[in-house]
Amino acid sequence: MRKKPEHHLQLRVRELGQLFNSMDPTPFLNKDLDREAEAFIETWAAEFSSDSRLRITIHLEHLPAEGDPSAIMIEAIHNYFDHKAGLTRSELKHLLRDGRISLVIGIAFVTLCLIAVDVIGQLGTGAVVGTARESLMIVGWVAMWRPLQIFLYDWWPLLRLMRVYKAISHAHV
Repeated sequence: MRKKPEHHLQLRVRELGQLFNSMDPTPFLNKDLDREAEAFIETWAAEFSSDSRLRITIHLEHLPAEGDPSAIMIEAIHNYFDHKAGLTRSELKHLLRDGRISLVIGIAFVTLCLIAVDVIGQLGTGAVVGTARESLMIVGWVAMWRPLQIFLYDWWPLLRLMRVYKAISHAHV
């Protein structure tokens, strides 16, 4: 059995509050991380495969006057990235739903265009009829662009991002 690779991030901050978004009034456990800290952690974690084990060590220059901040930092990071994974999962779900709706609309539209191509073809031949047939065929297939884009390209970056967030939410902090 192959051992999962382990990657370690060492993060240095002056004080605990520097890790969190100062504009967010909620308590530490539910508080948003500072945008720069979030981006730094996310960019670091995105470099590794989703099956990697992640370790994050946070060095505080000034410890808070009361209590051990370890539990707060661990839970805050896990909660924040678990929440982001949930948001990304929801975004992926909505994208795939939009893809299914777009696919049904696209298939219906391309079918109508191909029927119209056949009807126009029965009207005769000539430059105008040929141009109309080709135009309808092109327009019909262009209507399939969006569902194909969703199902071929748009979903997998969201899945990758969701896996990164999940990996961070399970990181040893």
